[in-house]
Amino acid sequence: MKLNAISDNPGARRKRFKIGRGIGSGKGKTGGRGGKGQTARSGVRIKGFEGGQMPIHRRLPKRGFRNTMFQLKLNEVNLGDVQAAIDAKRLDANATVDAEALVKAGVLRRVRDGVRLLGSGELKAKVNFSVYGVSKSAAAAVEKAGGSVKTLAPVKEAPAEPKGKNALAALKPKTEKPAPKADDEAPKPKVTKAEKAEKAEKLEQADRAARSKKSEKPQGKGGA
Repeated sequence: MKLNAISDNPGARRKRFKIGRGIGSGKGKTGGRGGKGQTARSGVRIKGFEGGQMPIHRRLPKRGFRNTMFQLKLNEVNLGDVQAAIDAKRLDANATVDAEALVKAGVLRRVRDGVRLLGSGELKAKVNFSVYGVSKSAAAAVEKAGGSVKTLAPVKEAPAEPKGKNALAALKPKTEKPAPKADDEAPKPKVTKAEKAEKAEKLEQADRAARSKKSEKPQGKGGA
């Protein structure tokens, strides 16, 4: 095989359609740009322009953040790749396996910001790793094989003083819950609807009796 004989798959590289070659082609005259106007010219950038009013991408609120400036570019390495390098005798299982050792063995191309060990594949050898991060499954597989994992990532500690929304929540006074009732204090029985109706009927009867007694009182001297 020679370099000049290498070609891509059939249909992967399509020829560019020639425009402006007559109306019979379907892309003649205006060349697919429609009629006259701003969009028919070159050098026009009107995507997102709404005639002068506030465009949608500026009207909508912005949420969240991006940590592009601070994100780390880590190499992901599976346990199966490490075992394959050990079987090929490109990696020494007795020495500590870190980013430099993986690059030297050809498992990685460059160190970048560190290595994150993942649990895909099977690890048979007893290996001591020194990596930036490790998944739970990978850590369990390494310990099961008799090895160990040392993580280089700094441990996140809770701040001494709360910040942001946590600070506002800390400033609010905590309301103490009422003490539970003692066992000797029996809870009051709940009044049913029937009992409430009976009590209301009794009060109404007593009111009627009081009114009738008041109307039966003898009238005074000035009465007719």
